[in-house]
Amino acid sequence: MVDLNFLAIAVAVVAAFVVSSVWYIVFETRGPEGASPGSTTNANTPPAWKLLVELVRSFTVGIVLAGLAAKLGIVDWTGAVQLGLALWIAFPVVLLLGSVIWEKVPSKLAAIHAGDWLVKTLMIAVIVSVWQ
Repeated sequence: MVDLNFLAIAVAVVAAFVVSSVWYIVFETRGPEGASPGSTTNANTPPAWKLLVELVRSFTVGIVLAGLAAKLGIVDWTGAVQLGLALWIAFPVVLLLGSVIWEKVPSKLAAIHAGDWLVKTLMIAVIVSVWQ
């Protein structure tokens, strides 16, 4: 097992959570109640358990990215960006494309999610790779 820097992982997860929250505020679409973009009504606030699940998901991504970076000897931002891009294409992009093709998810919504995952994956990869 590789020694992982759990402080770096935790910081990366919190940073990704904050950036992701901002991402969805910026790209928010009209909700079922017809709320306008950027509205901050309680109807648009997710329940606490969903926020916790999102943190756990990001923490899982952080552990995997930190482990891969350590195993591959990636310690600079350029290697981290390459790793992040490769994993982003291989997983979120491929999965989201499948949802557009087979589940009729609107391509605009899939693009918003893909952009969020790109930013999160790159941020986590760079932080856990460079912070040794």
